[in-house]
Amino acid sequence: MTSPDDTLTIRPVRPEDVPAVVAMVHELAEYERAPEQCHLTTEQLDAALFGASPALFGHVAVDAADQPVGFALWFLNFSTWAGVHGIYLEDLYVRPAARGTGAGRMLLATLAAICVERGYQRLEWWMINWNPAARFYAAIGATPMDEWTPYRLAGPALRELATHATAAPTRPAP
Repeated sequence: MTSPDDTLTIRPVRPEDVPAVVAMVHELAEYERAPEQCHLTTEQLDAALFGASPALFGHVAVDAADQPVGFALWFLNFSTWAGVHGIYLEDLYVRPAARGTGAGRMLLATLAAICVERGYQRLEWWMINWNPAARFYAAIGATPMDEWTPYRLAGPALRELATHATAAPTRPAP
């Protein structure tokens, strides 16, 4: 997908984009006031996107010089009620200098097009509640799912619960 003025293009992430995407993930963590929680490395993202069985996918918004200025990292989810997959958008980020150029809208439109093309019924994401992007999301027709409360199990609680498993995992770790 190319912007009307041909200054931005959306395309799948390539291996050579990985360092720029990792840098932007760290920029996003800084923006979300949690840089100490972001430990992503180039090697990790490269393996997740381009390893033997990738389960993570990505697109970048690139400028006229083919330099990434924004990204979307996503994976498939599944609705047991609808009986079809959907896309869960893990992260969407546009560098400050490229905000207002349509890069974010183009990234989301690309994911929406993938959903429509593949018969997926949902494109979902979480947003930190103070993010001013809420106005942008509302403007494109996205609605907050405020009747659902996200939960997370991690760290010691995750390890403690795992000790109560009665069977080994059904498939080897990637």
